[in-house]
Amino acid sequence: MARLADYFVVVGYDLDNRVEGEGQGRILQRFPEKDWEDSPFPQGIELFCQPSGWQLVPERQPASFFVAVLTDINSERHYCACFTFWEGLDSPQLKKVDAGDADEADEEPAVVQHSKLFAPKSLVVVSRLDYTEAFRNCLGLIYTVHVDGLSTPLETVIGNLLTCVIPVAGGSQIDESPVCSLDKVPQSPACDWLLACLQPGPEEREDSLRTITLGAGDRQVIQTPINDALPVSGSSVAQLFRQLGIVNVLYLFCAALTEHKILFLSSSYQRLTDACRGLLAIMFPLKYSFTYVPILPGKLLEVLSTPTPFIIGVNSFFRSETQELLDVIIADLDGGTVTIPECVHISLLPEPLLQQTQTALSMVLDPELEFSDQAFPPQSMNPSALKIQDKEIRAVFLWLFARLFQGYRWCLHIIRIHPEPVIRFHKAAFLGQRSLTEDDFLMKVLDGMAFAGFVSERGPPYRATDLFDDLVANHVERIRQEEACPHKVMNHVKELAEQLFKNENPYPAVAMHKVQRPSETSQSTDQSRTPFPVLDDVAVQLFIDHAVAKLKSSPPVVKAELKSMVPSGPPLGDIVDRNGNVMANSARRLEVVRNCITYIFDNKMLEAKKLMPAVLRALKGRTARVCLTQELNQHVLQNRAVLDDQQFDYIVRMMNCTLQDCSHMDEHGIAATLLPLVTAFCRKLGAGITQFAYSCVQEHMVWTTMQFWEAMFYSDVQNHIKALYMETDDGNQQDQQDGSGNIREISALELAAEQNRLWPTLSKEMQMERVQKEESTVFSQAIHYANRMSYLLLPLDTSKNRLLRSSGLGDVESVSNSYVTNSIAGSMAESYDTESGFEDAESSDVANSVVRFINRFVDKVCNESGVTNEHLKALHTMIPDIVQMHIETLDAVHRESKRLPPIQKPKLLRPTLLPGEELVMDGMRVHLIPDGRDEATGQMGGPPLLPAEGAIFLTTYRLIFKGTPSDALVGEQIVTRSFPIASLTKEKRISVTLTMDQFVQEGLQLRSCTFQLMKIAFDEEVASDLAESFRKHLHKLRFPQHVQGTFAFTVGQSGKLVLEPKTKDKNQSLKTLSKNLVKNAKRTISRQYVGRKKEVPATWENRSNFQSELDEDEISVSEEVDQSALTLSSTIRSSDRQTMSNVVERACCRDYQRLGLGTLSNSLTRSKNEPFRISTANRMYTVCRSYPGLLIIPQNIPDSTIHRICRCYRQNRFPVVCWRHSRTKAVLLRSAGLHAKGVVSFFKSPNAPTAVPSQADSTSLEQEKYLQAIISSMPSYSESTGRNTLSGFTSTHMNTSESSDKLRQPKIGDLMKQVLGNKEDVPGTFSRGALGQKAKVISLSQPKVSGKARNSPRGKWGSIRGSGRLSAYNPDIGTRLAGKESPQPNGGPNDPLFLRQQKAYLYIIGDKAQLKGGKQDSFQQWEVIPIEVCDVRQVKNSFKKLMKACVPSSQTTEPNMSFLRLLEDSEWMTLLHRVLQVSVLVVELLDTGSSVMVSLEDGWDVTTQVVSLVQLLSDPYYRTFDGFRLLVEKEWLSFGHRFSHRGAQTLGSQSSGFTPVFLQFLDCVHQIHLQFPMEFEFSQYYLKFLAYHYMSNRFRTFLLDSDYDRIELGVLYEEKSDRRNPQVCKSVWDYIDRLNKKAPVFYNYMYSPEDEEVLRPYTFISNLKVWDFYLEETLSDGPPYDWELRSRQESLAEETAEKADTGAPKSQRHIVWPCYDNLSKVMPDAITKLLQDLQNLEAELGQTSEKWKDTWDKIKTTQRTETKLESKPSFSSSLLMSSNLSHQRRSQGVCLQDSRVGSSIKLGLDCEASATSTPVAGRPSTSTLYSQFQSTESENRSFEGILYKRGALLKPWKPRWFVLDKTKHELRYYDSRQDKDCKGVIELSDVESVTVGTPTMGAPKNVEEKAFFDLKTSKRMYNLCAQESSNAQLWMDSIQSSLSDA
Repeated sequence: MARLADYFVVVGYDLDNRVEGEGQGRILQRFPEKDWEDSPFPQGIELFCQPSGWQLVPERQPASFFVAVLTDINSERHYCACFTFWEGLDSPQLKKVDAGDADEADEEPAVVQHSKLFAPKSLVVVSRLDYTEAFRNCLGLIYTVHVDGLSTPLETVIGNLLTCVIPVAGGSQIDESPVCSLDKVPQSPACDWLLACLQPGPEEREDSLRTITLGAGDRQVIQTPINDALPVSGSSVAQLFRQLGIVNVLYLFCAALTEHKILFLSSSYQRLTDACRGLLAIMFPLKYSFTYVPILPGKLLEVLSTPTPFIIGVNSFFRSETQELLDVIIADLDGGTVTIPECVHISLLPEPLLQQTQTALSMVLDPELEFSDQAFPPQSMNPSALKIQDKEIRAVFLWLFARLFQGYRWCLHIIRIHPEPVIRFHKAAFLGQRSLTEDDFLMKVLDGMAFAGFVSERGPPYRATDLFDDLVANHVERIRQEEACPHKVMNHVKELAEQLFKNENPYPAVAMHKVQRPSETSQSTDQSRTPFPVLDDVAVQLFIDHAVAKLKSSPPVVKAELKSMVPSGPPLGDIVDRNGNVMANSARRLEVVRNCITYIFDNKMLEAKKLMPAVLRALKGRTARVCLTQELNQHVLQNRAVLDDQQFDYIVRMMNCTLQDCSHMDEHGIAATLLPLVTAFCRKLGAGITQFAYSCVQEHMVWTTMQFWEAMFYSDVQNHIKALYMETDDGNQQDQQDGSGNIREISALELAAEQNRLWPTLSKEMQMERVQKEESTVFSQAIHYANRMSYLLLPLDTSKNRLLRSSGLGDVESVSNSYVTNSIAGSMAESYDTESGFEDAESSDVANSVVRFINRFVDKVCNESGVTNEHLKALHTMIPDIVQMHIETLDAVHRESKRLPPIQKPKLLRPTLLPGEELVMDGMRVHLIPDGRDEATGQMGGPPLLPAEGAIFLTTYRLIFKGTPSDALVGEQIVTRSFPIASLTKEKRISVTLTMDQFVQEGLQLRSCTFQLMKIAFDEEVASDLAESFRKHLHKLRFPQHVQGTFAFTVGQSGKLVLEPKTKDKNQSLKTLSKNLVKNAKRTISRQYVGRKKEVPATWENRSNFQSELDEDEISVSEEVDQSALTLSSTIRSSDRQTMSNVVERACCRDYQRLGLGTLSNSLTRSKNEPFRISTANRMYTVCRSYPGLLIIPQNIPDSTIHRICRCYRQNRFPVVCWRHSRTKAVLLRSAGLHAKGVVSFFKSPNAPTAVPSQADSTSLEQEKYLQAIISSMPSYSESTGRNTLSGFTSTHMNTSESSDKLRQPKIGDLMKQVLGNKEDVPGTFSRGALGQKAKVISLSQPKVSGKARNSPRGKWGSIRGSGRLSAYNPDIGTRLAGKESPQPNGGPNDPLFLRQQKAYLYIIGDKAQLKGGKQDSFQQWEVIPIEVCDVRQVKNSFKKLMKACVPSSQTTEPNMSFLRLLEDSEWMTLLHRVLQVSVLVVELLDTGSSVMVSLEDGWDVTTQVVSLVQLLSDPYYRTFDGFRLLVEKEWLSFGHRFSHRGAQTLGSQSSGFTPVFLQFLDCVHQIHLQFPMEFEFSQYYLKFLAYHYMSNRFRTFLLDSDYDRIELGVLYEEKSDRRNPQVCKSVWDYIDRLNKKAPVFYNYMYSPEDEEVLRPYTFISNLKVWDFYLEETLSDGPPYDWELRSRQESLAEETAEKADTGAPKSQRHIVWPCYDNLSKVMPDAITKLLQDLQNLEAELGQTSEKWKDTWDKIKTTQRTETKLESKPSFSSSLLMSSNLSHQRRSQGVCLQDSRVGSSIKLGLDCEASATSTPVAGRPSTSTLYSQFQSTESENRSFEGILYKRGALLKPWKPRWFVLDKTKHELRYYDSRQDKDCKGVIELSDVESVTVGTPTMGAPKNVEEKAFFDLKTSKRMYNLCAQESSNAQLWMDSIQSSLSDA
């Protein structure tokens, strides 16, 4: 029972005391005057009576009522019901007020004086019960008695009010059985019995219904709730939702639960109180435990800036003062808005709960919404009455909490039962089982104060239960099944709402309120009422005393607490599994884990090793981890399991992998189950020394988390306490049967409930004994845990501070033996915060920090679980000893573990180095991680070679990884990946998780332009500063200060002696350079090329002339504006003649002489009839620094002109001749593009008259003269009779073959159109067409060409199908797609520029962008072809993309990232297509007799590519070893391609980036090589070798930007190799020569060139192939381009093989893996193999082996003369030369001919044209070619045998081997059966008859007459004779049948 009202107070306006002009309230009277003991009087009531302040008003206000809530110091809430009315003041009082005002008259000017003022007065009831309506009625009654002057004395009414006593909650006081006893629950639907329980019996009525009267004729009924645990809300919740809406209230709800500050605003005080009450009601079963002030007085507004959370209501009057609150959520009840500040983040309910809650709420509040779209909505769809709706809303929230907290009781740990239950909640386990570890909302709620209160209130297992307990225990299953169906949810909600309503209104029918209200007259009349009287306190006190005495005398009402055991509901695990949220692991994976553990304990280590990777992958899943702990548990006997080293290693590895994915919370309890195991598994290290698993699994965050240890401790304590009581109880009580009859173990909570029930029945001694037992149990566990924690927190090597570990400075021995022997230092370092207890670990050592951590833990858990102070002190003294003792044990273990053989880590393998290559940094242990290439990872079949473990070595030349695969099955292979440092293009840091170790490691990703990528992760033993110094060294080596720092220069020196170039003055006349020039020249004077004429130096005899030339040069130089061009000293002494002889040699004079481009002769004896001469104008590099010293220019151009012309061109690179066509004598010139200023004037119409030539004109005139000189030096021009007449032009120029050139004319037009492109032609697309026009289908029936046409244009067109007589391509047009000429868009003539009849003498290939504005003149003798050139930037970007396509950094499944898509995006093939296209065009032009000048960009990139390709295609000499070398030396090196700059070889050029212009050229050569494999002396490997070493900086050949730079450094004329170090080759050419002599690695066995052959490759993208140089990799021994390494590795391999040979049978088979083995090495082609075998045999026989080349040449010559060959030869050995034929696209079209060595390819319709014509000397007809084609197919020899044939006139009969070939329709004859040279062919199409013949003179004897027969053809008669008549008949029949078949 409780008092309805504790105090009655009268509060009035304080007239005497006004502070700062504001009125104050004061308590006039209070009853009782003495405080109750159980409820002290709350202070400050007067503030709350007028929250907005006490003020006088001129008009009487209506009476008001509201309830304020005050919270006292004990967190008890006092409800203050304030009834306020207004009283008029009389004159003396007014005077007081005026006087008060007068004091303040200074501040306030004239105050309006009102004749009448009214002051507020409040009647206040203070109570601990919240009965708003009852208080409203009572106070209203008192006011009515006063106002209406009723007869009842006020003292009586007030006395009755204060003595009224009501029950706190309903329920029987007679029946001892509990209301909701859950023991008696029938197994029927839950709501029925609960309702039955809640229906009160007749004897209960008087207590849950309390009728009260205050003695003024009033009567009212107070209904007390049946269960006071449930809040009473009236209709406040529904009201709140109506005011704010669903979403807003949900925001407030979540904000209150997650402890945010909430402020309500309203102009109504009662609404504020109701809103706050409503918010608290929906939070049930959680109770709000922070500041709660529904009505805050204005004077206390500073409370709003408190840092703690609150729920406060404030009148809207103070709205402006709430504006600056930054972290408060403001809910405006009147406006219906909720304002959330930007800085506040509210965590919302997890989905799908949020959505389902919103749906349910809208169905309650707005039931019409669902049917609003229906045509016939139901009739009555009004929402429930407000009070019912209120309960429905609360039911929704109850349902929500039941879902949020379902299964919470299974996560309670009971750590003490007596004297009071102490209960802890295991948050991590709860979140883990619910799979909500990531959920922000639930995490915050569980961490909040409200939930802590919830656990302490609802945790105890034996107590009174309520609706929520029932819901969580018995309705979870129903909620789970219905959650998806809103209507079923609504039914459940309605049931719950009914119960809530029943609780609040047990008797809704009873509503007897008889309370008088003041009469209308008394309210309305404004007469001078009597003020509220001063009450007689004695009278009131008497009432109170009387009631108290009565209570004391009456027997105490004892209301029995209805306690029972709280049911736990279904366990969590099942629920989650059904939801499918658990990470499912297949049974197969679990099987793998079990098998692996079995193998380990059965000591089957190899089997375990094989399963290990799969196990480590499986352990990512939770179930597999649980399975592992269960399995390991089975192998522990008496808390101990001793293992051997390898077993221990594997178990530790699995434990680490399992712990790796555990969060620091350990929500799945994995670390908890492993904790006992890590102290059980151990290995013996030595006498009495044992190492436990815990010393190797410390590197995990979970061990440093205090919450983890607490949860573990409480869990263990609970188990022990449970065991304690299980022992004391009888055995038969151990288990209970659950509903289904299964035996289940009794839970700790059930046990505790039972003990709590029995507690009052125990004697004092028994009680004390139990308390002590429990306390000592907790104490012993605390000691145990102090030990456990020291095990896992103290590192194995305690000598070092653990913080050092995080910087990676751990000593190497301790790391390298077992798995991880260092401690958790790394993970601890991050968590040295207050959370983990290591606050200032820097200053303290490891032991102290561990002691502090354990002390904190012990303090916390012991205080919570009630350990006595004595015990706690004992613990604190014990802990340092425990730690110290453990450290001593660990020292011994650490010492012993160092002696262990390093099991885990493979031995570091040393790489083989080149001579002169030195290590810069020794091997650092790393893991090589797989990148985006699938081959090595086993994805494409084959073994997973990567990831591999080994070391990375940095040498002066390369970066090398060498190691072994991590996969146990591939462990014996050695993986090598390396690339030259100079080729490094990008380096970035990455972090890598290694699958084996599960640790995130720092790593590097290094990309090289040799198409190699290294992703490495540093091993944990590599300190981070070591890794950093590795990066720095790498960077220093990659970008040396000067080119002399590159490997090519430093080779052989110590790696440290990298030269720093001396800085020179800018304008110093470089005498040193000329000295260098001379010195080097002297040294190399003896070295002369074979083709050079010895007389060359003699041409410099005439000294005076030489001097005069020099003088002339000096004059022309002085005109130059740019002084920086004066670089070389121009005072070269005439005695230094050798210098020039070297320049002569270097400037490729041999080639110029070979081409007939003039000799270096004196001006006196210079033969005038030679069109060109070799100029020495640039001998000192004054004209153009990037050109060679000697240049070819027209004969009649003096050197002085050159100085002037060169200024018009960029970089002074003026046009010079570099090649001449041997047949047409057309020349190829190269230059840079023109400077912008000269362009327009240069291309203005030359016929326009110019009055006075200006300076600009004169240079452009000189240019014109220069071009004219070139044109006139062409024989076709000088011979032509008329300058521009067509007849003259054709007759003289086309003297080689008129028809051929006519045929060729349109072809060039087509080519040009292709090169220039068309608007429709998009260069980026992969299309076959050149112009996007439809290609014409070319007819194949070609008219027979007359014999004259044999001289048809020479050259080869590559053919896609070249089989036999049919070819799909027209001979003249090839694949040039002779599209119909599309008319011009403007309707003009078609392509007048290119398709006119007249050809220009000189075509200038220029850049489109440069040539804008130039007019074209049809009478000019030169013509400009503008083309679009690929920019250097384009090449650079394209190459980057190509590298990423060929060597992706990571695997991807995106379709947009496939290899072919990335290749297309890179546009590399498009660039190749463009370069090849332009080159083929130039070849065509030169072949038709026009000269071509290539004048693009700066003349050193695209120009060089085009010019080189043109020469390669046109001149077979350049397709030999010597020729190709000369071509590269001449066009690339001498003509100044900027190798250093484009290759970013030094620090200076680092920013420009790598631009592989030369690689692009090599790729083009590779494309041509693929289409014409028989035209090149060198193989594809030769091109790859050059491509690799062009980027590697191993040789000096491709360093520096020009000859000038090379002379300056003194490397141009150095000797071939250093005498001191003969191993080191400085030039790549010498190296290739040397290698080529030893072995045929660069030689192409299919080489069989045709004379004067011009190649015309297909250039469409569809015809190009990706170069396998970009894609192939050899992991066995790295890139195959450094031959010394290969030979060393082979010799090493042989040595090891010899050692290993123990008589076991050796297998001849060898498994070849792609991407691992070098295929050409393990599977050499037949010829290489034979040559090798030959050498080996010679070596065995002790003969001196001859060079392979000699052997090969010998074989080729004997091949023709030898006749004793097999009867049916297959491909002759000269053809099937290499296994490379497999990728030959045109291998079908290869025709062989053995008259000359080897083979020639005749493709396409060229063959057809000559098929029927008579053979012309020097070019055999196709039919004879075809007859040589030996095929293995049997039908090619339909019938064969020996026949005698009669020779020509006077010649005898000879036996010949005849072959009848039906396929080719011919009869061939040979000298003998073995012969493969056909002696003659009889075409069967020419045979007219086969008749029986007669023997003639000289016929063979002894042959029957019938054996003779005659074969008549259209040309002659053949007399033949068989050996016998039957044979002759057979021959005749066979020939006859062949004829009829045809």
